[in-house]
Amino acid sequence: MKAFIETIKSIEIESPVDKIIGQLKLLITSGQLQPGDRLPAERMLAEKFGVGRSYVREAILKLEFYGLLRTNPQSGTYVSGLSIKVLDNIITDIIKFNKDDFNALLEARYYLELDAVKLAAERRTEQDLISLKEAMIDYESKIDSGQNAVEEDMIFHIKIARATKNPVIESMILILIPDLIKNIVENKICGENRGIQAKNEHRLIFKAIEDQDIDAAENAIAAHLDDMFQISRAGFAAQKLIQKI
Repeated sequence: MKAFIETIKSIEIESPVDKIIGQLKLLITSGQLQPGDRLPAERMLAEKFGVGRSYVREAILKLEFYGLLRTNPQSGTYVSGLSIKVLDNIITDIIKFNKDDFNALLEARYYLELDAVKLAAERRTEQDLISLKEAMIDYESKIDSGQNAVEEDMIFHIKIARATKNPVIESMILILIPDLIKNIVENKICGENRGIQAKNEHRLIFKAIEDQDIDAAENAIAAHLDDMFQISRAGFAAQKLIQKI
């Protein structure tokens, strides 16, 4: 019975983003899109794919992160100069990436944000502080009115990433955001009182960044993300236990 059970694999449901990436891959490998070609505008792609622009934007962001697309703010988004064979292999790996591994997403976010908040405290500008404070207030307004504020929480963390002035760290956190939102909402990770508690945690993080106190910023973000980090630790421990059975 044990041997039989181990042969069963979970059913993989392709997301709209993966479908978009898959179709772009087909266009590239078939030669309809060549290295150096410009992609149609996001609005047009969304209409053709029959999905919302947010899915198109996420697909483009992921392909940009892996260097398969490059965007020029003045002229648009282009296929990179890599060979079709290289593009084909990398795109296949992106689609296979297990973004539904919630424990891995939580752990990656935790360690990325520890570094991000330290850089933000060191490099933040006055404009960064204004943006962070606006995001913090938007979050508090949603919480105070009894609404779900998961997205506002994520925007606050995106503003921290932007304050690092490191586009790679910012891009990596941006890539994790959509799947984290989906998993947090679907798995009902945040309890009823978590939002109220997070208000004070956000303020401590903001104060540390404002004061450019790197140690206080790291401690504040670690405390803020500790419950999520413990969930990831427990998840990995459970996986190891299952493997031993």
